[in-house]
Amino acid sequence: MRKRKLSLRAVQKLTCKKRDAWWTVLLVDPVATRVLIRIARFGFITPNGVTWGALFVGLGSAGFFLRGDTQSLIIGAALYHVSFILDCIDGKLARLKGNGTVFGGWLDYVFDRIRVLFCALALMGGQYLRTESAWYLIAALVVVFLDMLRYVDALQIYKMRMSMRTKIEKLKDARHAAEAAQVAETPAEEPKVVFMEDLLRENPGVEADILKQQADNVVDLHAQFRDRFPWYTRLRQALLRSRVRPHLISGIEFQMFIFIIGPLVGQILWTTAVSAVLLGLFELVIMYKFWLSTRDFTRVVEELAPEPVIAGGSVADHLHAGRHRRAGLDRTSVGGIPVDQRFPAPEPYEDPGFQPYPEPRYGAGFLYEGHDGSAPAQAGYAGAAPILHAPGAHTDGHWSGAEEHLR
Repeated sequence: MRKRKLSLRAVQKLTCKKRDAWWTVLLVDPVATRVLIRIARFGFITPNGVTWGALFVGLGSAGFFLRGDTQSLIIGAALYHVSFILDCIDGKLARLKGNGTVFGGWLDYVFDRIRVLFCALALMGGQYLRTESAWYLIAALVVVFLDMLRYVDALQIYKMRMSMRTKIEKLKDARHAAEAAQVAETPAEEPKVVFMEDLLRENPGVEADILKQQADNVVDLHAQFRDRFPWYTRLRQALLRSRVRPHLISGIEFQMFIFIIGPLVGQILWTTAVSAVLLGLFELVIMYKFWLSTRDFTRVVEELAPEPVIAGGSVADHLHAGRHRRAGLDRTSVGGIPVDQRFPAPEPYEDPGFQPYPEPRYGAGFLYEGHDGSAPAQAGYAGAAPILHAPGAHTDGHWSGAEEHLR
């Protein structure tokens, strides 16, 4: 029986992300999806194999960059773009065939860092050998540092967001159980906690206020940012109609400006400086947005906490006591509540990966709740998603998807 051939539109819908960098949307996806249709029929072509191919082409690009002459720079820029197209095809092939692996995601991430490192050293080193200008050596350090910084920052913010979500879900469950215990009833199943950022991601054309009115048990950790910058929602919706994410200068554009635009126009230092400044500005915006999100998180936790939280800068009641403590006052409780219950020690899930020194000895039943890793991005294509599609588990794209904090 002859297999049914997938159309280009079907492949785009299955493999392209709903939100992506504008460079990928405009210059990569139109080529990558057409190549994908032709290579997907061959069983011996695997996502990991394409990842290896992207690495070798990228190293070939570095070899031409090292030569430093104009013709070699143009060839190196073209090879780097081909390498990036292959880097996008491996993920699309995995989503199309459903044969992606955790190791493949790790391999893709590591090879990306290797490619950027070698290309940065080769491009700037080749120009240094020709001009003997130390500015090229400084530029190489800046490129490698910013590339590593943005990935570490994106991963750490992602971990903190997952930690915040976990704590809110636990507090919601505890509060629901406590309310049911007060009326001596069996607690009914509470609606699953839904976060506003997930609703907006699945329903890009719908206002946040409408989603909040029509959905149950919604937690909004970006309320302050939207209140301070109301125009951001309109800009975001306009960009998402074309699948372009608001993070306009991400790591992808940063690399393309340095390794493609710079060599082609013959202004490597200037393009490196401009792209570094723009990337730094957008990273600062992401950090500021995350800071506002932590303030929203504190507000939500205070609303859900069974006991009032002591305001910052105040002194806890049990710390006022000394030699002048009134006779008969229980030193082990505050207001009838044991001190260890009112002021509990931090839970490990509040700071994933943190271990105090010396490392405490937990009991046998202790379960460390860390959050790490990423999940494949949800496949999709341009067009409005059905309203109020509440996602299940939170997922993000491949490592570049972790940069989507401006969404």
